[in-house]
Amino acid sequence: MKIVITIIGKDRVGIVAKVSTALAENSVNILDINQNIVHGVFNMVMVADMEASALPLKDLQRTFKELGESIGVEIKIQHEDIFNVMHRV
Repeated sequence: MKIVITIIGKDRVGIVAKVSTALAENSVNILDINQNIVHGVFNMVMVADMEASALPLKDLQRTFKELGESIGVEIKIQHEDIFNVMHRV
């Protein structure tokens, strides 16, 4: 299953490292990444495949919400289909 991960918060060292490490530890494969920093605000969107992950989506969402809180950013994970419907123009 493909998921969309969004991360936003004040830029600081280690955001990408911590998020990508946590994804790898949960057998989630990053397929695509777009990242930018505007006036000190970090923003990243990833498309990932969680087919090999043992965690259900709800547990992965909770894990990354907690990770985001611990590093001072907001991390949201959505099923790709839900993301696409919500952001259709």
